[in-house]
Amino acid sequence: MASVDEANEDLVSSTIEEANNDDVVSSYTAEHLGPEFYNNANSYWSEIPATVDGMLGGFSHLSDNDVIESKDTILEYFVGPNARLSPDLALDCGAGIGRVSKRLLLQIFKQVELVEQNPIFLKKAKSYLKAYKQRVIAYHAVGLQDFYPEPDRYSIIWCQWVLAHLTDKDMMEFLDRSRIALQHKGLIVAKENVVKEVEERLFHKDDSSQTRSCKVFKELFAKAGLKLLKEVKQGNFPPGMLEIRTFVLAFD
Repeated sequence: MASVDEANEDLVSSTIEEANNDDVVSSYTAEHLGPEFYNNANSYWSEIPATVDGMLGGFSHLSDNDVIESKDTILEYFVGPNARLSPDLALDCGAGIGRVSKRLLLQIFKQVELVEQNPIFLKKAKSYLKAYKQRVIAYHAVGLQDFYPEPDRYSIIWCQWVLAHLTDKDMMEFLDRSRIALQHKGLIVAKENVVKEVEERLFHKDDSSQTRSCKVFKELFAKAGLKLLKEVKQGNFPPGMLEIRTFVLAFD
C-alpha cells in the first residue's frame, strides 16, 4: 500500500477548473489550510441548528429518499449470494444528531455507536435516540481525524457526508485505522457528494469542506487497500443538486 504522504502528494497536484461560486475555490486542496481547515468547519457547524433540517442543509424532506436508497444498497450483504455481514455493531461516522442511526442503522443492526465532534449535536442525539438508548452503546465526541477505534469491533463503518471534512492525509489514516476496527468481512460505506471528473475536487469556504470526484475517491480508496464492491448513484433527488454516490468497500 502506498504511504499517506505519497497519496497526498499525488492528489494535491490535481488541476481543476475554477468554480463560479465565490464560496467555492478550486486552486488548492484542504491540505493547504492546515489546522484552519478543521477550525473553520467547527465554527460553521456550531451555528447550525441541531435538527434533521440542520443536518441536511434545509433539505429534510429528502431524508426518506436517502434512507430508502441506502437500505436498498446494503441489504444484499445480509442475504443471498453476496451475504457477508452480521447485524452486530455499526459505527455512524459524522453522525450529527443521529439521523442515519435512527432511520437506517438501528433498523438493521443490533447496536450502534456514534462519532461526532460537535458536542451539541451529540447531546441532541441522546434525546433523539432515546427510544434506542439500550442499543446505542457509545457516543464518541471527536472528529474522525482523531478517532482511534478498538480492533475487530464493527460489522460496518458508515461514513455519510463526512469524508468531505477530512484532508486526504487524515482520510487515508482514518481508513487505515478502520482496517483494524472492522470485523472479518466487515464493510465501509461512504456516501458523499461528488463533482464532475474534469473538476476533480472543489473546496467550499462556507463549511470548510472539499467535494471530490469519483475518480479521486477511488484513487484514495485503492491506495488505502480497499476493494470497491458496489457504487450507487443516489436517485430521486431534485435536479441541480450535487451528485451523490455510495461506495461499498471492503478490505477482504
